[in-house]
Amino acid sequence: MNKIVTRRSLTPEITLFEVEAPRIARRWKPGQFLIVRPTPESERIPLTIVDGSAERGTITMVVQAIGKTTKVLAMLGEEESISDLVGPLGEPATIHHAGRVLTVGGGVGVAELLPVARAFRQAGNHVTAICGARSVKHIILDEELHSAADEVLWSTDDGSNGFRGNVVDLMRTWYDEENGPKLAHVIGPIPMMRAAAGLTQEWGVPTFASLNPVMIDGTGMCGGCRVTVGGRVRFACVEGPEFDAHQVDFDELAHRNRAYGEFERRALDGHECRIGLNGCAV
Repeated sequence: MNKIVTRRSLTPEITLFEVEAPRIARRWKPGQFLIVRPTPESERIPLTIVDGSAERGTITMVVQAIGKTTKVLAMLGEEESISDLVGPLGEPATIHHAGRVLTVGGGVGVAELLPVARAFRQAGNHVTAICGARSVKHIILDEELHSAADEVLWSTDDGSNGFRGNVVDLMRTWYDEENGPKLAHVIGPIPMMRAAAGLTQEWGVPTFASLNPVMIDGTGMCGGCRVTVGGRVRFACVEGPEFDAHQVDFDELAHRNRAYGEFERRALDGHECRIGLNGCAV
């Protein structure tokens, strides 16, 4: 059992957990992920490892409560335990000295961007983090980002903080051809990653994307994590989740991620019904 040491609400929908997992804490690297099952009855979900402390024997993860299982996880409190936690899984992010590095994140992807930005800076790069949120109320981990990157810029849909608009528009405003990035890393919603990768391709900047396909067991055995990269089928669980963003078939990725939408909606409706009406049948 993996006891929850710290639980912190970042926004009404996004929660940070620090969990006891000493073996994972000793081995994890930025870009890797976990397969989590909140209770013995829950399905498995992938979550990025946001931080880890070998000294404390803990790892940190951030969850956005949008589906049945993420909502079950978000309801757990300190001193409670997570039923199953497997990791670190996947390949670490590609980190090396490039000089100037751009990291781009949107929504809960900002949490997943944090360890990557920190690792790039530790490798001697000048790191810019361009992040997006719906409004100032939905900005997460700003203090942590400022300690991990040399420059942090925010865009908000309503203009309540920083640049008014989306992260790709902010990228265009920020870009300086003479002092532009030599490498970029993007993570977040699929439309954002697709647009950001298209822009960095115009700039001629090599770009990695951390993908978010359907994952069941984290070993590639089920095939749910299939993505097409450069015309080849790859398995994000074991060969990713990071790939060359300019080679990813984002249209296919978006289509596959929608495949189970109706099943998730039914599961969520039933879950909320049982909570709200003392166990009514679905």
